[in-house]
Amino acid sequence: MIIGSKIMTEVVIMRTAEINRKTKETDISVKLDLDGSGKVDVDTGIGFFDHMLTAFGVHSGIDLSVKCKGDLYVDGHHSVEDTGICIGKAFAEALGDKGGIARYGSAYVPMDESLAFCSLDISGRPFLVFNAEFHDDRIGNFDTCLAEEFFRAFAFNSGITLHIREEYGKNDHHICEAIFKAVAHALKDAVTLTGKGVLSTKGVL
Repeated sequence: MIIGSKIMTEVVIMRTAEINRKTKETDISVKLDLDGSGKVDVDTGIGFFDHMLTAFGVHSGIDLSVKCKGDLYVDGHHSVEDTGICIGKAFAEALGDKGGIARYGSAYVPMDESLAFCSLDISGRPFLVFNAEFHDDRIGNFDTCLAEEFFRAFAFNSGITLHIREEYGKNDHHICEAIFKAVAHALKDAVTLTGKGVLSTKGVL
């Protein structure tokens, strides 16, 4: 005789997003999964930028696909900035109401002689503080000034308060890579699911 029964169901939240954006300067598609395994497929036409986005995905544990066709005959500015816009929008979409996440993340990452720091807040209040100096204008075919442009576009389109600081370094490749990895590790902590609702005294973000 069956006195009673209880069916337990588990709700699976898919924190994924896909963004497609086409302008007269760029044609970009981005797919991401916040709960992936760091699987990355990137092609922006800018070799060093692809290298940085690959590090970003692998070290954050976020599955990331980026395809960008841009007006590289001008320079890399539009491609890098617009990619930051699209990745930022994808983050915002995948995070939803930002409920149940750790919200904050910080990380120091060394790369040989260089050391970078990142602290961020998935707050809904976008802001960027970028304190880093490069020694040369370019790393490969990547203009070093575009590192800041990427993170500004990412922060303002994802709704993240983002602080980045180069502690020290001599090799621009190492400095830039340490920065991307520091942001990745900080994000990895911040998007971690806690199951405790929205972490805010206001109750919403």
